[in-house]
Amino acid sequence: MTHWPADPGDPQRRVLAVIPARGGSKGVPAKNLAPVGGVPLVARAVRACLAAPAVTDVVVSTDDAAVAAAARAAGAEVVTRPAAIAGDTATSEAAVLHALDAFEERTGTAVDVVLLVQCTSPFLLGEEIGRVAGAVAHEGADTAVTVAPFHGFVWRDGVPDEGGFGVNHDKAVRPRRQDRPQDLLETGAAYAMDVTGFRTHGHRFFGRTELVRTDPARVLEIDDPHDLARARALAPLLDTVPAGALPTRDDVDAVVLDFDGTQTDDRVLIDTDGREFVSVHRGDGLGIAALRRAGVPVLILSTEQNPVVAARARKLRLPVLHGIDRKDLALKQWCEEQGIAPERVLYAGNDVNDLPCLALVGWPVAVADAHDAVRGAARAVTTVPGGYGAIREIAGWLLGPSLDTLPTSPSK
Repeated sequence: MTHWPADPGDPQRRVLAVIPARGGSKGVPAKNLAPVGGVPLVARAVRACLAAPAVTDVVVSTDDAAVAAAARAAGAEVVTRPAAIAGDTATSEAAVLHALDAFEERTGTAVDVVLLVQCTSPFLLGEEIGRVAGAVAHEGADTAVTVAPFHGFVWRDGVPDEGGFGVNHDKAVRPRRQDRPQDLLETGAAYAMDVTGFRTHGHRFFGRTELVRTDPARVLEIDDPHDLARARALAPLLDTVPAGALPTRDDVDAVVLDFDGTQTDDRVLIDTDGREFVSVHRGDGLGIAALRRAGVPVLILSTEQNPVVAARARKLRLPVLHGIDRKDLALKQWCEEQGIAPERVLYAGNDVNDLPCLALVGWPVAVADAHDAVRGAARAVTTVPGGYGAIREIAGWLLGPSLDTLPTSPSK
């Protein structure tokens, strides 16, 4: 097991991390942009690489403009992948080699160690990437790979008359766990290769391969929607964000709010004439007024074309965009018009039609009773449900004690 301490001051070894991130995916559409813990998978991979001091450069190889934009926003360089190696039959090695060549040609510098880091392992740590890189850069290995301890009995289908047979065990013998040799599972998260050897062999494994052990509790590869759902459920437990970390005024330049289910309890009352009525919370009105008076731009963004939404916006003296099919496109255009970077926006929502907006902003927020997918995509979750003061709570995060001292209008 390698315990190399990353040395960011070593000028002799240039370590390039390449993150392959195609736009297409059969198992999960737009998989590499899918948010986990409120952060797109490609951005999570970029951040992990940037957190490894041994890594000197991070490149995302993609054929997709949206993935490229997310990668750049996270701090990576982008190499446009040719169509010939962008299909679902193309190898990761082909993408890494192309990105390596493009990077060296653009920078005029030689890379010593190249890493293949997968977006589909959302809980990979920068420390683990650093140990994989260090195994090759400093410990003399030709290649390295992340692995996790594995204690399962592996079976395989045999011929029909004989049934299944044991792959890593004799099915007639059930040794105790401590009496068995330690098996290690390749996690699929990170690989490191000496560049000269990689160019010669064209494959991620050659020469001496160092096995870098990782925490099995963090091992998860996203290949289908069920894997993505599990990752989103695990993110609040596994993400290394300080407990209770919430956005402050220093983190946010604007607040965008969904309406139904976020500012209301998601119920609609209809009278005999077909007129609709909803229930809102007075505390939300106070919170919004405090945000507005503190100079925080606030926008209501709703799919529904409903007089109730417009009336509430007038009451709160807020701009409103409603009757919007593609809320994410409307949000992006509004940010451009206001000169506000999306990563500086807090968006609060409650249902699956909010997911594209949550993926666009830096602070995706879910109300307490939001859909599970929305909670999984959120970076923060309110303690109260929509329509019960969730917006007042969010305003408290941003303004702190000053919320109660700012003058507010009587409009609630």
